[in-house]
Amino acid sequence: MPHAPLSICLLRLSALGDVTHVVPLVRTLQAAWPQVALTWVIGKGEHRLLEGLPGVHFVEYDKKTGLAGMRALRRELGAHAPGGRFDALLQMQVAARANLLSAFIPAKRRIGYDRSRSKDLHGLFINERIPDRPGIHVLDAIGSFCEPLGLKQTQVQWDLPVPDAAREWAQSQWVEDGRPTLLISPCSSHVLRNWRADRCAAVADHAASRGWRIVLCGGRSQLERETTDTILAAMKSPALDLVGRDTLKQLPALLERADLVMTPDSGPMHIANAMGAKVLGLHAASNPARSGPYSDRRYCVDRYDDAARKYLRKPASGLKWGTKIEHEGVMDLVTVPDAIAAFERYVADHSEH
Repeated sequence: MPHAPLSICLLRLSALGDVTHVVPLVRTLQAAWPQVALTWVIGKGEHRLLEGLPGVHFVEYDKKTGLAGMRALRRELGAHAPGGRFDALLQMQVAARANLLSAFIPAKRRIGYDRSRSKDLHGLFINERIPDRPGIHVLDAIGSFCEPLGLKQTQVQWDLPVPDAAREWAQSQWVEDGRPTLLISPCSSHVLRNWRADRCAAVADHAASRGWRIVLCGGRSQLERETTDTILAAMKSPALDLVGRDTLKQLPALLERADLVMTPDSGPMHIANAMGAKVLGLHAASNPARSGPYSDRRYCVDRYDDAARKYLRKPASGLKWGTKIEHEGVMDLVTVPDAIAAFERYVADHSEH
């Protein structure tokens, strides 16, 4: 076992899906070095999701506070690092703001991304890099941040901190009556990844015709409310509308109750996967091999190659790994028959014999 560091600072501010990918890395570090002091610089909403993660001290950074907030962060972090400096900083975000923020974190070793994943002058703020492995999932890239420390992430374990009260709330939303549940989370924070509401409704009606319960969930934004209302208006079957009713602590418990979660590439996709739910992912704007549900992509719709050929005039294999194809109308490449076929794959795999 390599020499145990006394303290490690993790920098990953956002987003919900990406911070979910960091949790297995935390578990790997804790398994190797149970006594290591872990400090995580994180965004406010992401902190709400992960609050209570054992053995981690969270420090929130609000991007609205700018340089003054960065200086305040440095003062706060100094109190959590032995001798005023961390043994290592894992700089897991390459955006310009995160790169600048990392300069305010005192650390001996500053581990960042390989050159192919670097941008916004990332290389100026680090002194070590993770291995360059093209073609891997985002979670595996984040997991490789332990390798310069002499470790290897060989297991992927989440165990997200979900309070009993959150599970009790989720349990109270519908009665177990033997019907399987399709939970639809229709909106990503990236609008061009979202599927048409009438298509969501068509798949929901198909599932309902097969005896499934339909539940809709989402946040409190106007877009999510309007999208949900359009889905409900287009549906011929009843559905349980929970959009805007759960908290970030209740969301994982809600996703955990679903048999299948239908969603575009989004935070709820990755939270559902972490909670053990199967995911019917809707992909055209992003590559499911890189950013789809990590554990099981059998029930995803993958039109990424079609999108690459239509909008970028080359096959997906000819694109730089991680290329987003967030063009107007790209998600129309995902058809209702595509999603119904994915749903039926799940039904076939989980039918009682």
